[in-house]
Amino acid sequence: MIRHDWTLEEIATLFQLPFPELLYRAQTAHRQYFDGATIQASTLLSIKTGACPEDCKYCSQSGRYATGLEKEKLLQVETVVEAAKAAKAQGSSRFCMGAAWRSPTEKDMPMVLEMVRQVKDLGMETCMTLGMLNEQQAQSLAAAGLDYYNHNLDTSPEYYARVITTRSYDDRLNTLHHVRDAGIKVCAGGIVGMGEERSDRMSLLQQLANLPVHPESVPINRLVPIPGTPLGDTPPMDELEFVRTLAVARILMPASWLRLSAGRESMSDSTQALCFMAGANSLFLGCKLLTTPNAGLGRDQELLQRLGMRLAEAPVSVPLYHDAMASYRQEDARPA
Repeated sequence: MIRHDWTLEEIATLFQLPFPELLYRAQTAHRQYFDGATIQASTLLSIKTGACPEDCKYCSQSGRYATGLEKEKLLQVETVVEAAKAAKAQGSSRFCMGAAWRSPTEKDMPMVLEMVRQVKDLGMETCMTLGMLNEQQAQSLAAAGLDYYNHNLDTSPEYYARVITTRSYDDRLNTLHHVRDAGIKVCAGGIVGMGEERSDRMSLLQQLANLPVHPESVPINRLVPIPGTPLGDTPPMDELEFVRTLAVARILMPASWLRLSAGRESMSDSTQALCFMAGANSLFLGCKLLTTPNAGLGRDQELLQRLGMRLAEAPVSVPLYHDAMASYRQEDARPA
């Protein structure tokens, strides 16, 4: 059953379950909506790198920190399309494009929209993450054919100010609202292992699960500490606690793609297998996620083969998406 009214007490109860019971419940929820052996694969490309004005304390692309990252201008459309072709040949069904902006400028939007159109013409799903969007920008991206927009909440409302001060939590929620109203699927998750408590992870998942429509894609990132950032010396998060977080996310949002995202390159194959058991069914292919390392394609293919799992061969419809959107539209049309 899809719910949007989860309480923190209910979420705490899930986190406290014995590990085998939690994974059993997560896998049971997962099998209601997905083939347990299929993994959706995406590729992420940085189309504009570095010099971001935001102060996200985990990010190598912030212009406020000395991380040694070389800044790059917006890539040409042809370069992006060639990268998308290569990603499709390697098994990705979705191509994600990320730009280190606070929000896209009017000058850059025409090129961004053309990237969406041309990647879409390759038969791939398209996703972008460009920072905050206003209503008109979201509508323009929808008209160009954008399938997904990624805008993570990052952490709980309570912990947020310890990680970011240059944009508010409401700014993030407003962008998600504009994206949803434009008819674009939402990709929203967070980062764990930034020094937060379990209560913050609970609150983050509550925020996501109690949105009017669940994000169709939920990336859960495990912090990759970047030297030069304020979180560069953060000790690694316990891997079983990470798996618990994924399992609870799967129970709360059973029909969403749950992406095992950043931090995967440092996980053992056994931990990744547990993540799949917990309901993760989406990942990024390639050796880099924007600017941070990722598990390589060869390792991914070998692991999936050993587990008897497979990549989805084509863009896959999100279960219940159209029903959920129809309900959302009806709610939005009701008189205040």
